[in-house]
Amino acid sequence: MKLSSSAKLNLLLDKMEIHDYHDVIAHLPRRYELFYLTGRDALLHMQDKEKVVIYGEIVGRVDLLRFEGVSNVRFYLHSDNGLEFQVIAWNRPYLKAQLITGERYTVRASYDHKRHCLNMLSIKKGEVSEEERIQPVYSLPVDFPQHLFRNLVKKALEAEKGKIPSLIPAPLREKYRLVEKEAAYYSCHFPKSSEDIRQGLRALKYEEALSFTFRNLAFKQKNKHYVHRLDRHFPHEEFAKFVRSLPLTLTASQRKACKEIIADMEKKELMNRLLQGDVGTGKTIVAAMAVYACFLRGQQSSVMAPTDSLAKQHFRFFSSFFVGTKVKVVLLVGSLSPKERKDVLSRIESGEATLVIGTHALFSKDVIYRDLGLAVIDEQHKFGVYQRSLLANKGSDADLLLMSATPIPRTLSMTLYGDLDVSTLTDFPFGKRDIDSLLLKPKAKKVEEYVRSSLREGKQIYIVAPQIEENGNEFSSAKSIYELYNEAYPNKVSLLHGKKEGEEKEEVLSSFSSGERPILVATSVIEVGIDVKTANLMIVYDAHRFSLSSLHQLRGRIGRDGNKATFIMLSDGGDEDKEKLSVILNSEDGFEIAEADLRLRGPGTLAGIRQSGFPDFQFINVVNDFKIFEVARNDAYEILLHRDDEQNKEFVKAALSKTDIALSA
Repeated sequence: MKLSSSAKLNLLLDKMEIHDYHDVIAHLPRRYELFYLTGRDALLHMQDKEKVVIYGEIVGRVDLLRFEGVSNVRFYLHSDNGLEFQVIAWNRPYLKAQLITGERYTVRASYDHKRHCLNMLSIKKGEVSEEERIQPVYSLPVDFPQHLFRNLVKKALEAEKGKIPSLIPAPLREKYRLVEKEAAYYSCHFPKSSEDIRQGLRALKYEEALSFTFRNLAFKQKNKHYVHRLDRHFPHEEFAKFVRSLPLTLTASQRKACKEIIADMEKKELMNRLLQGDVGTGKTIVAAMAVYACFLRGQQSSVMAPTDSLAKQHFRFFSSFFVGTKVKVVLLVGSLSPKERKDVLSRIESGEATLVIGTHALFSKDVIYRDLGLAVIDEQHKFGVYQRSLLANKGSDADLLLMSATPIPRTLSMTLYGDLDVSTLTDFPFGKRDIDSLLLKPKAKKVEEYVRSSLREGKQIYIVAPQIEENGNEFSSAKSIYELYNEAYPNKVSLLHGKKEGEEKEEVLSSFSSGERPILVATSVIEVGIDVKTANLMIVYDAHRFSLSSLHQLRGRIGRDGNKATFIMLSDGGDEDKEKLSVILNSEDGFEIAEADLRLRGPGTLAGIRQSGFPDFQFINVVNDFKIFEVARNDAYEILLHRDDEQNKEFVKAALSKTDIALSA
C-alpha cells in the first residue's frame, strides 16, 4: 500500500516500519508543543531556561553568524504587549532566507538568562489559531517534515473511520470511563486541550496493558502444563565438589541465583526463569553451573546466542570452563560446512555432545537431541517474545533459563515478565570498573588527544555511530566516520556493522582484538558479545540518538582488564538531549539507568525488543504508568477466569491472535 505520492516519503515510512493506515494512526506524537501566548507579567519575570511563547513583528535586520562549524540566526521580535527580545536560532541557517523584517510570527523559545535573549525552539508565520495551540511533534527521520506526517495522519483517520474496534470489554470501559479507541486516537493526534490528550492516552495505555498482562498470564498457565517426566534430582555432593574445584569464588548474588535455579530444576514443573544482571556481574558463570547440574542428571544442555560472534565467544568460554570434566561442548552455527554440520548433528543426536552452543541454527528441524534437559538463551530480548518455547520444545523435558544484561527495574519484573521467575545478579566478581564518562562536542580537540593516548599505551578503541549509511550528518554514519579515522590513522582502523558477512566479521574482530588494527568503527552491533579486555576508550557519535540502556551496554565493553577507561559521548543536541545524557554521566547503576530511560522516552516505541530489552510497547510508559499495569493485571486475571463469558470472548480472541497459546476450557 502506497501511503504517499512521494517515493522518498514512502521509503522513509518503510524504514519506520509504517506500512498501512493503522501503522500511521498508531504512531503517536512523542511530545506536544504548546502555543499559548505568555502574558506580559510572566515575560518580565522569566527564569533561566523557562519556555515562553511570543507573538510579534520582526524589527531590524535578520543576521546569520557562523563560527567553528556552528551557525545562528539572530533577529529582534517586538511583541504585541510592547516588549522586545533578541531571538537566536541555533544551527538553522536556512531561516536567514525565510524570515522577513516587518512580518509577524509566533515564536516558542527558551529564556537564556546569561545572554538575556531567547533561544528559539520553533517559529510559525502569523498567529496560531485557537484550535492549533497544541501542536503534536512526531519521531520522524530528519528529512520527513512534521506537517506532511500530520496530513497523512488526518488522511488515515478519515479512511479508517468506523473501522477501529475497541477491544476493552464493555464493562471495564464503562467502569473506568474510557473513550472508544477511535476517539482516543483522534484526541492524541488532534487535541483541543491537554485533557483530550490525557483521556486518549488513558484508553490506549489501558488496552495495551490489559492485552499484554493477559497474554503473560495465559502463557504462564500454559507453562504449568509442562512437567518433568521423571525424578530429576542430581548428586549434590558431586556438584559441590565441582564448585570447590573452580579457580574463582562466586559472589553472594551468584550463589543465590545458583540456588534458585537448581531448586527450580528439581521441581516437578519445568523451570522458566530469567537471569538478569548488569554487564560484568557473571551471568555466564551461573549458566555454566546450571549446565553442569543438568550434565550430572544425565541430560544435554544448549546455549543460544543472537549472533555468530557471541556464540563463538560462548563456545570458547564453556570449552575452557569445563576443561578436566566429561562435559563435551560443540558449536552449531550457520557458517559450518555441510560436513562439519553433519558431524555436529550426529554427536548431538547420539548424546556424545552434552553441551550445544549456537544461534538460530539450534531451532532447525534437523537438530535432534538425545535428551535435552536445559535450554539457555542469552540476550533473550533479541528473540521473539514466544520464540523461546521453540527451543524448549526440542526437549519435552527441557528447563528454560533466559539471560539478559539489560536490567529490568526491580518494580517491573513481575508485571513485564509475569510468566517468568527472576534471579538478579547485583554484585561484580572483580569489582566495578574504573570508567570516566564524558560529554563533548563532536569536533572537540580532546577527542584526538584521548585517541592518541590510547594508541601510545597499546590499547584498543571503539568508535560507535548510530547508523551505517550517510543521512545528512557526517557524524551519524559509520562509513563516513571510518573514512575520517582511516585518513588520520592509516592501517589502524576497521569497520564493522550488521551487513558484514560472518567470515568478514570474524576477520575484523580478530584484527581488532589482536591489536593489529586497534581502532574499530562500528554501529551498536558491538553492544552485545564482544569481549576485548584491553579496550580502554569508546567514543559514541550522536550519542543522544541511542537509548540510555544501549549507552550503558556500550560502556560495559571497555575497562575489562581492571585499568582506567574512558567513555566519551559526542553530541551537539539541545537541552533535552543534555539532560538525557547526564544520566549516564551521573550513574553506573544499570537498574537506575533503565528506569531513567523509560521515564525520559515518551509514547511511541518506548522500549522495543531491538533497542533495550523490554517488550515492544507503543503507548504505555512502564515506569510512569505502573499503576495502570497493576490495575490491568488484576482485570486480566478476572478475564482469564471468566474467558468464556460473552463480554470477554472478543478481547480474548484478539489478545491471543498472534501467539501460539490455546487456552483450555
